[in-house]
Amino acid sequence: MNEQTIALVTGGNRGIGRAVVAGLADRGMTVVLGSRDRSRGVDAAAELGVESVELDVTSDDSIAAAAKELDERFGRLDVLVNNAGISGGFAAQPPGAVDLVAYREVFATNVFGVIAVTDALLPLLRRSAAPRVVNVSSGLASMARMSDPDGGLAALPPFAAYAPSKSAVNSLTVQYAKALRAEGVLVNAADPGACDTDFTRDIPGITRTADEGAAIIVKLATLPPDGPTGGYFNDSGPVPW
Repeated sequence: MNEQTIALVTGGNRGIGRAVVAGLADRGMTVVLGSRDRSRGVDAAAELGVESVELDVTSDDSIAAAAKELDERFGRLDVLVNNAGISGGFAAQPPGAVDLVAYREVFATNVFGVIAVTDALLPLLRRSAAPRVVNVSSGLASMARMSDPDGGLAALPPFAAYAPSKSAVNSLTVQYAKALRAEGVLVNAADPGACDTDFTRDIPGITRTADEGAAIIVKLATLPPDGPTGGYFNDSGPVPW
């Protein structure tokens, strides 16, 4: 992969997504920064020296317009990073008192958005010689780790919306990998770890940087042809489902 490689990062104007955009651009790719707010996306893209496209992953019209624009500008897509996501506000998620409005918003962005964007861009990915899809997951998606009473996540409160939404992303990753394996499309889920960004600003003690979190995403976006597909990885390797 080189300067001719075309990559799209959804939710790329800040946080881990912005760090992924920078990391892929540093590797010589033509990177398109997707942002639901056009002006913020344009500003961030200008600062990073990349392209931009308005893309709201919860809007069918926005997704269709972005896919059309990418087709007209580049004719194909080599790398898709489904990074856009929301927490839904952790105060709205305690089991027994779940705010279903917030719950639906989390799944609309984190799950349905991944499906809608990936499906809309598959025709462009299929024109690539080395298509890669990376779905940004979370360590909280690991049911094995979350259910371990003696594990590192035991002290965290239960998140009835966010954690299940990312577990669903993991499951989707497996299904898309199965469907696209024969076409050479490598589809994987990345756990970037808890990073010090706006997303986690209210959680004390987090020192991992967005650049550190982006590293595994960039790695999966640049896999060689014999790389894995249908996996769930962090910096240390496979993460238990």
